[in-house]
Amino acid sequence: MPRLTSAMTAMLGTQLPILATVTDPTTPNIGPKRSLRAYDESTLIYNENTGGQHLANIESGSRVAVAVIDRAALDGYRFLGHAEVLTEGPAWDNCLEFAEANGMKTPKRAVLIHLDEIFSLASGAKAGTVIDTDASTGEQE
Repeated sequence: MPRLTSAMTAMLGTQLPILATVTDPTTPNIGPKRSLRAYDESTLIYNENTGGQHLANIESGSRVAVAVIDRAALDGYRFLGHAEVLTEGPAWDNCLEFAEANGMKTPKRAVLIHLDEIFSLASGAKAGTVIDTDASTGEQE
């Protein structure tokens, strides 16, 4: 199971993540998720505030991709995973607290993204390559 590094977590906290889902086998859906952040070492979370196409796609079983890019540094990451939609429990509580702390409305759902793979979006030879992280430290091997 891939693990988030401190650099990945920091980038998610300072740059605007973009979420991608699929509506059907040929129609991608992509959009910013300003609440998307690290939840734990192998999971992302975001507040689903609109209840629109992304949520419908996830509830229909779409896998998800998240891209976060630091343009100035020519660095970034692509996270692939599967999503879980919640309206109670610790993840829901996390989303409620995040909304309150950031002046946002109560979310419609909490969405956890369980990571399956992480890829580099850094400019250069490593672009598009899988990033392996050491399970004990969470840092790139």
